[in-house]
Amino acid sequence: KMLRRVLCTVLFMGALPSLAEVSQGHISVVLLGATGDLAKKYLWQGLFQLYMDQVSSGHSFTFHGAALTALEPGQKLMFDVLKKLVCPPDEPPNRCAVLKDQFLKLSQYHQLKTAENYTALNREIETLLSQEGLKEAGRIFYFSVPPFAYTEIARHINSSCRPPPGAWLRVVLEKPFGHDLESAQQLAADLTSFFREEEMYRVDHYLGKQAVAHILPFRDQNRQFLDPIWNRHHVERVEIVLKETVDAKGRTSFYEQYGVIRDVLQNHLTEALMFLTMELPANVSRAEEVLQCKLQAFQSLRGLERNSAVLGQYQAYAGQVQEELQKAQDYISTTPTFAGVLVHSDNLRWEGVPFLLASGKALDERVGYVRVLFKNRAYCTQSETLRDAGHSQCKAKQIIFYIGHGALNTPAVLVSRNLFRPVMPEGSWREAVGQSDLHVFGQPLSDYYVYRPVKDRDAYSVLISNIYHGRKDFFITTENLLASWGFWTPLLDSISHQPLRLYPGGVENQHLLDFEMVSGEVAFTLAEPVELLNPNRLMPNDYRTIQSKFRQSPLVSGWSEDLISQLASDIEETASRTVARSGQFHLALSGGSSPVVLFQRLARHHYAFPWRHTHIWLVDERCVPLTDAESNFLSLHNHLLQSVRVPYFNVHPMPVHLNQRLCVEEDRGTELYAKEITALVANASFDLVLLGVGTDGHTASLFPRSENGLEGTQTVVLTESPVKPHQRMSLSLPLINKARQVIVLVLGKGKHDITTLLSRVGHEPRKWPISGVSPSSGQLVWYVDYEALLG
Repeated sequence: KMLRRVLCTVLFMGALPSLAEVSQGHISVVLLGATGDLAKKYLWQGLFQLYMDQVSSGHSFTFHGAALTALEPGQKLMFDVLKKLVCPPDEPPNRCAVLKDQFLKLSQYHQLKTAENYTALNREIETLLSQEGLKEAGRIFYFSVPPFAYTEIARHINSSCRPPPGAWLRVVLEKPFGHDLESAQQLAADLTSFFREEEMYRVDHYLGKQAVAHILPFRDQNRQFLDPIWNRHHVERVEIVLKETVDAKGRTSFYEQYGVIRDVLQNHLTEALMFLTMELPANVSRAEEVLQCKLQAFQSLRGLERNSAVLGQYQAYAGQVQEELQKAQDYISTTPTFAGVLVHSDNLRWEGVPFLLASGKALDERVGYVRVLFKNRAYCTQSETLRDAGHSQCKAKQIIFYIGHGALNTPAVLVSRNLFRPVMPEGSWREAVGQSDLHVFGQPLSDYYVYRPVKDRDAYSVLISNIYHGRKDFFITTENLLASWGFWTPLLDSISHQPLRLYPGGVENQHLLDFEMVSGEVAFTLAEPVELLNPNRLMPNDYRTIQSKFRQSPLVSGWSEDLISQLASDIEETASRTVARSGQFHLALSGGSSPVVLFQRLARHHYAFPWRHTHIWLVDERCVPLTDAESNFLSLHNHLLQSVRVPYFNVHPMPVHLNQRLCVEEDRGTELYAKEITALVANASFDLVLLGVGTDGHTASLFPRSENGLEGTQTVVLTESPVKPHQRMSLSLPLINKARQVIVLVLGKGKHDITTLLSRVGHEPRKWPISGVSPSSGQLVWYVDYEALLG
């Protein structure tokens, strides 16, 4: 019997303690895409390593390579790969030869194309085990195939190739797992209709990189040193970087769909970010606890915006795309091959600490690292000679998880000697000595405690071992996958047509791709003339902000970015002037999407704003709890209030949630707000009211043909919106018109039609409530961007 002959041979070589101990059952490994590039480069070697490591574990194995290729040619292709498998350098040659020979005997090729093929494979596995008298412990299906094939293969496995009851199933999936949140949700839904969550192992091979895989154990084993300093008070910044010298030539069909953010940042670098920012569970060996802490770390990330990233593309890329994808000569690719992204976490541990994620192709070196740079509070009065000593407190303090390549050309963990001597597991990491001539981040290697793996392990070997052991924390769960796409998709949408900085590639890039952090945003440090994608189309910088009239009132227009900058400056000037005159500034702000960019601008660029003397009021509110995602107050809090120092008692949310009820007339929330305004605002006349305009002409929460708020003496009213949530609270039109200044902000192409209409109609607030805005003794100013104004 084949399996028993193999086991006896291995036993004879001393690899097994005794044949009787082979009692834990049999594992069938099915590698789909067995003749593909990934399988040739990494997966078969990883499976051979698993066999070498686990041959004495008590399990028996068979390895089934599968592909669409017919049996004879497929078999030849596969065994050509298997014959080239190698053992680690420390493996005795005799044992290596025997194990390799047995691995080849335990491996066979199958054509898996139809439902019948899967049924036949299942029957063959069952027959083999029956003949050998072995019980099946589990099956591993490794999907080394394009994601579009996942659903069909999953259907076949689920219907005719599952292991028998009592045996486990582990399905291994390779990225990409979708293109954005929506596609990831669809793929996840398809797969969960065939497999349970605990059966799916989504691979991110970076989690198998030895330095990345050691981040959590390092934090756990060095808690005594890290607990006091692993926080915003001591960490200056964190860099997570993967640089490549190769370009995308030969892979443009893939790269043109995905680009560097989807290919590297959304997965590899984000996973490293999670290991750094997540709270440590009590037991880092418990996969469920680790995965839960990762999910909580995702939920603390601050949303990304267009200015959170800088993007580039190496100059030869467009020509490679044109050649490989047969695109026209005038085809312009907007796919980034370089990205630098600034990420913030809003939990208490990391608030304010910048996390820089950067990756790109055609760069000056191949290297990957995670660098935690600590603040240096020391001033050293000693001479420069003493200051250069390894333990000097004036030297940089950092911890570096060196993923590979670069100056060290090996995975490593480096800790500055002026921080602490780390605790490292002796069996798997050893302290490195020598190579003092090397420098890492401008410092000689002698300034660090340096540790390298005792044995270099390929990432896929590590991950395949974790699949065998059922370590789910080394893989991407559905929940974590969707959280990651939920974080990255808004940025991807906002930059889809953003101009890219062209760079020549390699060392010639010089400082072209250097970028810096400014007020919570990132920008290239070197200015570069913008190359127009279409020379006949004017770009924003070709226009100047202009002033004219709209509906007989002053109009300020410009591209949205310039317009928001101008509006923020104008509001600050008004606030400062008002505070100088009366000691306080009463500002009423509308909800909706348009003001968000204004709030962010005020928070990040206007440090001279007299916030301490400013009262913040709401123009309108949805009838939801203030912590609800739909709440105008929550949006105001997230984008402005939490970043500026407005006194607590100067913030006035609308009382929509009283007596555990929402906007019930008997609770008199409108009366309470009206009384508060009367008590604090002189003559109930706000210094400035910011309004928006809906596509139906509504403003605040005053809608066409509204029964309340368009006229009369009531100052705060309950209204009904045609869209959910229907119930609203709003300042009335008469109260708005008592303001000293009213600003109407209109942004985006979606507002072009209503803007055009409003330029032609008169005073008809019943039809278009915004047309009724006409301050009795104040000023009305329109701020309208070019897209809304000109279409």
